[in-house]
Amino acid sequence: MKKKSTILILFLIISNFIKAQEPPKVQNPPVIMEGLVGSRGFSYQLVADKKFQSVPKLGYYTVVNFQTDWGESKIGDYMLQGHLTYSVLKGLNAEAGFFANPVDGIRPSAGLIYTYVNPKVFLLANPRIDMTKNPNAEVFALAEYKPKVNEKLNLYTKIQGLYCHNLGSDFHSRSYIWVRAGLTVKEFTFGLAANVDFYGSAKYNENNLGVFLMVNML
Repeated sequence: MKKKSTILILFLIISNFIKAQEPPKVQNPPVIMEGLVGSRGFSYQLVADKKFQSVPKLGYYTVVNFQTDWGESKIGDYMLQGHLTYSVLKGLNAEAGFFANPVDGIRPSAGLIYTYVNPKVFLLANPRIDMTKNPNAEVFALAEYKPKVNEKLNLYTKIQGLYCHNLGSDFHSRSYIWVRAGLTVKEFTFGLAANVDFYGSAKYNENNLGVFLMVNML
């Protein structure tokens, strides 16, 4: 009996020692999905920024968004990107991958991602450029402010913007300002939304005003 107890104790000690030597798991942010129903139509956005558990300096960053208009069956307005990321400094990552839209198709892309996070504030800045002839250069940025209202509710406000310029032909390609204001309950955020979009060298304007639902998925 004593022998069995000794073996069990040794097994537990060794197991705990092995666990203590394992590197801590990377705390990845959630995948964020958002839908907006408004005056223009339905808007959708997905954002994922993950690090590989086995190589924490490497990760993957993707943003997908599209806009559908009421009465239209085709999606004529979309942007999607997928980038491998490398952690340079705390909060700063280099990225390389692809970017796609309905005007230019799919292009290789590279840039930087800066993030700042605390319990109330989230900031992100993402300048990037197409690695092709006649490239687009753009800056994507967002700021969130989410203070506590009480133990169950948080106020949620966000402003998100993009400016894209075609360097080869020197003209405005695409820009927008998106604003959100609402409440967060657990992983769900909902409230009022406004998307103000501009297209092409003439900066043709389309607006989508309505309500949104956002879900944070681990």
